[in-house]
Amino acid sequence: MELKKHVYIQKPMAHDVYEARTMANMGHKYKVITQMGNQGSSSDGVRQMMEWYDAGLIGDVTEVYCWTDRPIWPQGAGLKWPKDLSRTPPSTLNWDLWQGTAPAKPYPMGAKEGGIDVLPFNWRGWWDYGTGVLGDMGAHILHGPMKVLGLQYVSSVQTSVGGGGSFDTGPNSSYTVMTFPKTPKTSGPVKVHWMDGGMIPPRPEELDPSEQWGRGDGGMLFIGTKGKMTAGCYAARARLLPTSKMDDLKVPEKFARVKNGTDGHYAQWVEASLAGYGNMETSSPFEQAALLTEAMLMCNLAIRGINVPRAADPAAPLPANGRKPAIVYPARYVNLNYDAKNMKVTNVDEVNQFVKRQYRDPWKLSGV
Repeated sequence: MELKKHVYIQKPMAHDVYEARTMANMGHKYKVITQMGNQGSSSDGVRQMMEWYDAGLIGDVTEVYCWTDRPIWPQGAGLKWPKDLSRTPPSTLNWDLWQGTAPAKPYPMGAKEGGIDVLPFNWRGWWDYGTGVLGDMGAHILHGPMKVLGLQYVSSVQTSVGGGGSFDTGPNSSYTVMTFPKTPKTSGPVKVHWMDGGMIPPRPEELDPSEQWGRGDGGMLFIGTKGKMTAGCYAARARLLPTSKMDDLKVPEKFARVKNGTDGHYAQWVEASLAGYGNMETSSPFEQAALLTEAMLMCNLAIRGINVPRAADPAAPLPANGRKPAIVYPARYVNLNYDAKNMKVTNVDEVNQFVKRQYRDPWKLSGV
């Protein structure tokens, strides 16, 4: 971007909150076209739901449920990194360069060689390299609620996790609740529930018994004061509930559609780049993509925080069993309050280490 080059980047845009915030306005600063690869932001479904919501068809929304069937890679299985320093990567791989800003570790080899499978796919379950389930699918599913409701920065986040998981890897499943402040499109705060690992919200009572629920690789459900609406991953199959409301539905088209919808997401960026800065909008420019990315990373902060210890307060009262623990986990079962302006969790300082990672030498950010 410093070189005035237009940039298309895959989701989730960045590894840490600080990185996402840093990139947020760089497209505008350097006057280049930017786009994140969450194709659902170019879908007709998102635009339809924006039009339905703006038309008041479901009233005011205070809660949204989002879910995915991921992870589909080994995660949360008690995996540990091999400590054998004699392992060497294949000649086709620059392992040091691949690790990037993450702490240097010995090459893990593959499971068949007595190691673990990290490349080419399973790296996403390791916190040093990936961003887990949220980074993998959150951008495709959380974008709809954030766009429809105009959500900005998370004000608090709380999570619980299923089996597995550690300081180094994500869990088998998680259930995280984000609270967003009131926006011009809502009457008050909005709670967004994120569920992964196979969990889905209860079947809406408005569905006919013959209608399928929770199919595919994820979805979203908006709970309004006058009704509900739902869609799948990428905001596909958007519909009002009960689906009978779709009969003879006529809502004026308010938002221009992207040519070829989700399939046209990449081409949209190419056309905007050819048109030049300021002449054509993209569906997921960095200033919007950064908000979405930060929300996902705040969920990860809470999930990772589950396994962050603190020495127990010796002056604290004894628990019911009379045994004073040596360590406690201060972020477990706690609503983490987030000061978005200063990018800081205010009530559990231990998790702030995940806001901005420490880069190993010689890596650094330039031009910021």
